[in-house]
Amino acid sequence: MYGTQSKRDLSFEIQSQMTILRPSIHARRANIVVKFQDLYGFTVEGNVDDVNILNEVREKVRQQGKVWWSLEANKGANWYLQTYVSSALKSSLKFSVLVNAITLKRLIRKGIPPVLRPKVWFSLSGAAKKKSTVPDSYYRDLTIAVEGKVTPATKQIDHDLPRTFPGHPWLDTPDGHAALRRVLVVYSFRDSDVGYCQGLNYVAALLLLVMKTEEEAFWMLAVLLENVLVNDCYTNNLSGCHVEQRVFKGLLAKECPRVSAHLEALEFDVSLVATEWFLCLFSKSLPSETTMRVWDVLFYEGAKVLFNVALAMFKMKELELLTMHHIGDVLNIIHNTTHHLFDPDELLTVAFDKISFMTTTNISRQRKKQEPAVMAELGQRLRRLNTTNMDVNTRLP
Repeated sequence: MYGTQSKRDLSFEIQSQMTILRPSIHARRANIVVKFQDLYGFTVEGNVDDVNILNEVREKVRQQGKVWWSLEANKGANWYLQTYVSSALKSSLKFSVLVNAITLKRLIRKGIPPVLRPKVWFSLSGAAKKKSTVPDSYYRDLTIAVEGKVTPATKQIDHDLPRTFPGHPWLDTPDGHAALRRVLVVYSFRDSDVGYCQGLNYVAALLLLVMKTEEEAFWMLAVLLENVLVNDCYTNNLSGCHVEQRVFKGLLAKECPRVSAHLEALEFDVSLVATEWFLCLFSKSLPSETTMRVWDVLFYEGAKVLFNVALAMFKMKELELLTMHHIGDVLNIIHNTTHHLFDPDELLTVAFDKISFMTTTNISRQRKKQEPAVMAELGQRLRRLNTTNMDVNTRLP
């Protein structure tokens, strides 16, 4: 396990987590690249401007923490649990409950304080409810039951462990590998349709860093795959992910028509970058705190936020992308942008204020529209593969 959260004073804890980064005087004068550790232990490379941005972000986190502590003091520690409102019940609810729901949505978009993320995510995502439907010993019993078993999934997990955030001070250790392996292996037996898919190692690793315990990370992974994300994103043929890519391309054409047309003329397929975004939920692309801010909203508002964020990436660099004439240059712009988005507000402001409002119903409608074409394409690929295998077998002596 990654550790146990003790009941320390919250204000003290957040102050200790939010140490000010101080580059050396030589770095400031020369404007050279400096290295530093972020909140979740990742080594980050950036210039002094990046350090200044991170310090500003950490100050915002402190201020946001004060708002949450104040609400807890006035309304109770679990006040946010009383704010979920279904459309069918809105007319019968008190005005104060609706105000709380609106307040919570705004607060979550501004960021959940890191020290509160484990309990807020666990409650609002539905993970706590999912865990309550099985015996308390479920995770422990399943861990024991699958120990030593070898499957294609466990083999792939073992292959991917050393490649999951190499260099991290805890994840890239025997203890970190063991914890991550248990979470992934146990889930592969819980859901044999998913088993294990590359990309889940990065998602589960970040969940471990946030949730602190394997069991809670496991239930967060379960609710993510079974309730939050679209079905079949991580199954063998990745059909759900292919559907998401088609939906995203359609949304890009609508939100950024000039960029979409320009990239199409360059024969640049946006799935070159967007597939990893959707499979890894931005965990490999964005700095960790920016990823966590995206996940704050993901666990409360659902998978539609992934489209908002992906569209925002292109929206932010629209003018620059329109001047590019080579696929490699497009890739460089996008990669440089994502890896240096240290200010989550910069990204999320575009995602929610500059992108058209999207509802879960509308996204679902778009998915259903794209599903037949995706299934037909996957079926065609499978038939070609089978034909190729048959040809190879007939040529063998």
